[in-house]
This record gives sequence, C-alpha cells and structure tokens, in this order.
Amino acid sequence: MFNITKKSMQWGEETLTLETGRVARQADGTVIATLGETSVMANVTFAKEAKPGQDFFPLTVHYQEKYYAAGKVPGGFFKREARPTEKETLTARLIDRPIRPLFVPGFKNEVLVMCTVLSHDLVNDPDIVAMIAASAALTLSGAPFMGPIAGCRVGFEDGEYILNPTVDDMQDLRNNPDQRLDLVVAGTKSAVMMVESEAYELTEDEMLGAVTFAHEQIQPVIDLIIALAEDAAKEPFDFTPPDYSQLYEVVKAAGEAQMRAAYAITDKQERVAAVAAAKEAIKATLTEEQLADANLGSALKKLESMVLRSDVVKNGRRIDGRALDAVRAIDCQTSVLPRTHGSALFTRGETQALVVTTLGTGDDEQFIDALHGTFKQNFMLHYNFPPYSVGEVGRVGSPGRREIGHGKLAWRALQAVLPAPTDFPYTIRLVSEITESNGSSSMASVCGGSLSMMDAGVPLKAPVAGVAMGLVLEDDGSYGILTDILGDEDHLGDMDFKVAGTEKGITSLQMDIKVAGITPEIMKTALAQAKAGRMHILGEMAKAMTAPGEFSIHAPRIETMQIPTDKIREVIGSGGKVIREIVELSGAKVDISDDGVIKIASPNADSIQKAYDMIYSIVAEPEVGGVYKGKVVKIVDFGAFVNFFGKRDGLVHVSQIENRRLNHPSDVLKEGQEVWVKLLGFDDRGKVRLAMKMVDQETGKELEKQPEDATE
Repeated sequence: MFNITKKSMQWGEETLTLETGRVARQADGTVIATLGETSVMANVTFAKEAKPGQDFFPLTVHYQEKYYAAGKVPGGFFKREARPTEKETLTARLIDRPIRPLFVPGFKNEVLVMCTVLSHDLVNDPDIVAMIAASAALTLSGAPFMGPIAGCRVGFEDGEYILNPTVDDMQDLRNNPDQRLDLVVAGTKSAVMMVESEAYELTEDEMLGAVTFAHEQIQPVIDLIIALAEDAAKEPFDFTPPDYSQLYEVVKAAGEAQMRAAYAITDKQERVAAVAAAKEAIKATLTEEQLADANLGSALKKLESMVLRSDVVKNGRRIDGRALDAVRAIDCQTSVLPRTHGSALFTRGETQALVVTTLGTGDDEQFIDALHGTFKQNFMLHYNFPPYSVGEVGRVGSPGRREIGHGKLAWRALQAVLPAPTDFPYTIRLVSEITESNGSSSMASVCGGSLSMMDAGVPLKAPVAGVAMGLVLEDDGSYGILTDILGDEDHLGDMDFKVAGTEKGITSLQMDIKVAGITPEIMKTALAQAKAGRMHILGEMAKAMTAPGEFSIHAPRIETMQIPTDKIREVIGSGGKVIREIVELSGAKVDISDDGVIKIASPNADSIQKAYDMIYSIVAEPEVGGVYKGKVVKIVDFGAFVNFFGKRDGLVHVSQIENRRLNHPSDVLKEGQEVWVKLLGFDDRGKVRLAMKMVDQETGKELEKQPEDATE
C-alpha cells in the first residue's frame, strides 16, 4: 500500500530523518522531517496553471503548531487551535522568505506550503525542522523550484558557535549572560538566502563568522534532501518561463526616457505620480494585442528595475541624489506627547515613526502559552503600518504578517539593552505608529523606540540604532551597496539587509536575498558600511537625548523587596486574606513571585511605603533593644498588651509603664492608644516583654538609661 522512502543522517547531536510516501499521498509533495523527537509534516500543492491576468506569484506558507505534539490541551475557553500565534506567523515568514526567490521567474501558479508540527520533544525547535521539511517537499513536488534549501540555528557561547542549541538555551536570552546569539540562517548549496537573528552586541566579524558557520553546517542537509529526491521526486512540472523580450524592447523604446526623468524626482509622492504617468504614456503607444499581453506588467517592472539599477552601479547615483553610503536627513524629538510615560518622533527622510512607551506592573506582563510551556514576558513591541503612511487608502484590520514580523525585528534589536528585571521591575510596552514610510520603517521603530524608552526613564544599557542596506548586483559581478534604502530600492534591488545595534556591537540582523551569488566579501562590505551608517544615526540621536528622561508622574512607581520563601504563606494569608488587606489599606498593587521577590506598585510613594511597612512587619523579626510604635489592645490588672510589630503582641508590665508606681494601668492607658515601646526580650515561656518608661512617648527616642533599668 505504501511506497515509503526514508533518509537519515547524524546532524550535530541529533539524528535527522526525512520520510515520504506514508501520509498525504494526494499532495504534490509531502515530507515528514524528524530531528530528535521533534517531527514536522510539510505538504506542498500547486495549481497546474495560473489564473488569467495574474501578475504576481501567489505563494502561501502556513506553519501550525498542534498542542497534541507536546501532549498539551490548548488553554482558554476554546479547546482547539485557533488563529496563528506570533510564533507561528514568524515561522511561516521564516520559511517563505528563502524559498520565494527560488521559484523560476515568471511562474505565477498558486502554491500552498503547509507545515504541521506533529511531535515536539521540547529540546529541538520545530521551526528549523519545518523549514527543512518544506524544502524537501518542494523538491519532491515537481514544482519549478530551484532549491533545495536548508536551515539551521546557531548559538554563540564562550567564543564558540553552537549548532542547533536547545529550546531552553534560546529561551529568554536577556537573562542568560552566557548565550549571546540566536541566529537562523537558510541557504542553498552555493549561497545564503536568509538571516534572522537576536544578538547581544556581537562584532561584525563575529556575526559574519556565525553566518559562515551556519552555511557550512547546512550542506549535509541539502545533500540529504537531494538523495531523497533522487529516489522519490516526481517528474518536473512542464513549465517554460514566458519570453517577453520583444514586448520589453517595445516598452523600453517607448518610455525609457520618461521613466528616467520620473526616477530623477526626489520627492516620493511626485515620483510615484510621474512613474504612473510614464507607464500610462507607454501604454498609449501599444497595440491592443500588446496591452492584453499578460506579461505587460513584468515588462514595465523590468524597465523600472533597469533604470534604477543602472544608475546605481554605473553612475553611483540614487533616486534621491544621495551617495551610496549616505543616510537621509534625520530629525529626533522626544516628549512629544504630554500624558504618555515616554514618547519620541523619529524622522529619517520620508520615513517617520511615532513611538510611545508605557510602563506597567507585573499584572501587565503578557502570558504566552507555547508548546514548550507557559511563560510571561515583560517587554512588548507593537508595530502599526496604516495605509495613510504611504498615501494610500485601504482596509484597516488586525495586524498582518508584515506588521508582526517588523515588530519582532525591532523587539529583538531593543531587548538586548534592557535593564535586568531586578534593576527595573516594570513591564514595558512600546507602540510604533508608522506615520510616514519610504524605506525601513522597522529600523525607524528601533531608533524611535530607543529614544522613547530613554524619555520614559528606562535605564537602557546603551542607545540602539538601525539601518537598512540594499544591494544591486549585476550579471557581470559588479555591484553597489546602498545605505538607508528607499522603498523603491528595496523593491527593485537584490537584497534587504537590516542591521541594528549599539556603538559596541550588533543586536539584530535580518537579511533577505533575491539572487544567488552573495559572496562573503559582499556581506563583509555591507556590514562595514552598515556600521558606519549606524554610528552616524546614533550621533544624531544623541543630540536629542543625552541622558534618561524624568520618570513620568503618570507612570506607576515600583519598589521591590525580597522575603524568605517560607514567609510567602504568611504574607498571602489564609485564602489571600492578608494580601487583600494590605492592598486595601495601602492602595498599592502587590505582586509576589515564587522566589520571594515582591513588587509593590503605585503612583503614590506613601502607598508604596505603607504596603512595604506592612509586609516588612509580617516577615521581619523584631530586635531585642529595638524601639517600636504600637497600639494598646488590652488592659489587665498587671499591665497592658500592645500590638507593636505587625500582628505581634507583647506585655508591658505595670512596673514598666512609667517611672512611678501605678495603682492600675488604666490610670495612664486606654485601649486603642498609640504608644512607643522597647523590646526587652522574652521570658521563659517565650512571651514578649516590653517597656514604655525607657522611651520618650512624644518623640519615640530612647531615654538615657535610668539606674533602676539595670535589673531588666
């Protein structure tokens, strides 16, 4: 019944297995990849003809994590997997980015890639396994895919690169000083196609070394996919790229001059209008047959690309007239919003981000229910890209894959410089509103986010800036590397290379390549040019924010205290009675963690102090000889009982009330009266012995030692 083909190899410390022929046999290509005990099934289907008039490549990649893979039931009211999580969305993008450029140019048939996590051993992250499975399934499917690709994850510890570190090793790197890198690289046999990383101030050489290491480590995986394909691949789909060379020559002759004039306009909106007018002028010269040609859009785009690219490589001239390594004019403003905890407006050319910081308490942390467990996150960055930012109209809905991806890139860049939670016990939420866009709004979010947090008084380890690099690579090997690319340069160029970091090193790197042939030399040059651009931007940012801003009066204040873990039960009380009373009486929020760290939050300093004192009185032990303020709770013939240290009571013997003989304690005391007492010690039965006569009842100061005190 089954025609199973299976290939295995030792990869690092685990066995990698690729299998096909057992399940989903009606798909064009299906592979189950297993690394350790993490298994992902990838299914590929593609339409056998393109839809009429289709002028783009409709590739869709889905990545789904099934909770059963880790032996879990989904949380919440609906006990089934629902909309994609952030991790699923980011992994789908991770797979899409390296495979999209490898389909034969001109192929516009619909392609669907679905990756499903079937088993998760909580050690090997399924995202890398899914990427390998998707590549193998595409290679078997017969689709015009110029792969295969493979991918791996790289860590960096003690100066050594680590292949496919475990999930736990990569979890919460900010609080793991030994691990400095979480890098994912995908590539073909000859070239790196995609890089995504979270880093902790690595040098350019260290980062380049990690990419090179990764490309070496994926070579045997590519060989394994090829070996599987030799035994199980389907016949290649009969597809010949359309030849529209004649149409292109007609289009070029009709509109090259006007298109060059349009791309000489530096203002984006004027240029967009001029390019559209040039296209209409070209169409006006074409015959009805040429206008109906499905390749007309491709011919027009090729003309645009030729105009932009030839100027860059041959003349060193860009659309807006800048030099290849020049950064656009920058303007930085902070405290632009009156009520927010922190805000910044970062403008670079025609790209602008309004970034707002909100500080919260432990109650505001985000709970994340992932396959490998549930955890909390105290730093969030949300990126919004409305249609008006590019002068367009359009539907506004929930964040799409692009918004989630750009937000995560900025999050990676900034979280490396956040203070430790023990030093700054706040939940931090950044929101980046892109108000204008013409290239690299994610890097504008990084710069604006850094300024906004500093404006809010967040003690960052160092400011962070980011810059987007581009590449134009010609067939003869000549190339130009562009600093701070425009939207058109990104769209028509060969590389999108985003680098963010501090003055000391790189904190995030993302690279997408549209052509095979990026050499280590080109990457090294791009990294060096990016560093120069980053340093320039950091200098401009420093003019706006030389020191952390003042803490907003609207932000909560948080104090932390550490108590013994065996005292947690006493602070909480039976059924939470004690902690509720503390919150009610003090007006502060109190959050207790399992390790005994207590966070007390309130905009009012007095509320924090009151809650602190109440908790301290529960967990601390009174010191013999110490003076404390208390309240008389009961009067008896032989003295008075005083509640003096939280819930603790002690007896002030009638002889210790005043330096004179009293007939009865009620002569000078009444219930509810506040008094100052000194802790003398404990009697043979452990009862607390207190004295009043040694303390000035007005000031609480201990009086000079009286002769009769010597017997105490």
